[in-house]
Amino acid sequence: MGKPDLFAYDFMINAFIAGGIVAVMAAIVGFFLVMREQTFAGHALSHIGFAGATGSVLLGASPMSGMILITLCGGATIGALGEKVSGRDVAIGMVLSIALGFGILFLHFYTAYATQINTLLFGNILGVSYSMLWTLASLAIISLTLLSIVSRPLIFVSLQPELAEAKGVSSKFMGIIFLTIVAFATSGCIQIVGVLFVFTLMIGPAAAAQQISTRLLSGISLAVLFALSETWGGLALSYLTNWPSSFWIATLSGSVYLISLTTKYFLNHK
Repeated sequence: MGKPDLFAYDFMINAFIAGGIVAVMAAIVGFFLVMREQTFAGHALSHIGFAGATGSVLLGASPMSGMILITLCGGATIGALGEKVSGRDVAIGMVLSIALGFGILFLHFYTAYATQINTLLFGNILGVSYSMLWTLASLAIISLTLLSIVSRPLIFVSLQPELAEAKGVSSKFMGIIFLTIVAFATSGCIQIVGVLFVFTLMIGPAAAAQQISTRLLSGISLAVLFALSETWGGLALSYLTNWPSSFWIATLSGSVYLISLTTKYFLNHK
């Protein structure tokens, strides 16, 4: 006898809703992250969030609250330190190193909570509760609303920084605002795929979309389509195989990116 219907369980319905919310948020924010060549920032903020979550638990607070607070602080700090492209990696690396140092210290006192550590590292989309759905929805609304407000000056600063500065648009200020938005999105991604796989949802779909389309709206639409397909497809494959959903989401993300590279190659060599 085969397995029951995929949506016969409440936890699977919650997982699909949560995955959809985070996929849309991550794809849109990630598109700007790739466009600004700040992909390392998304990766770094996830590790910074891990330190915040573990430290928060040690203090008896919610892991999500600590994660959001620390990623917001980390994003603002990186944005303030790394005004120019040449300085971003150094700023990100320094903030990341400090955060990882604290993360290691917190892990020293956190060893009794192995299950929670595993959830933070690899995600637990199948364990999303109704209250977490509201939290993820709130993160998505905040991040996408802020992004819609600053999108025009952000694009201006990203593509023509010298001209933008001449017109009075501050690159540093926009960098701080944008990485604050990335911090919200990163916190949501960690809940779905974990610290180690944030790159999967935040960067993979956006990078694949930008291989195929250079237009803003079509590129963002493709990124959202890819992220939703990878997330929901990963959940379905996880249900069928009993393999971790994060594995399937990461595998699909990598596969879509490779296909996009191949597609771009053949389109350029017709």
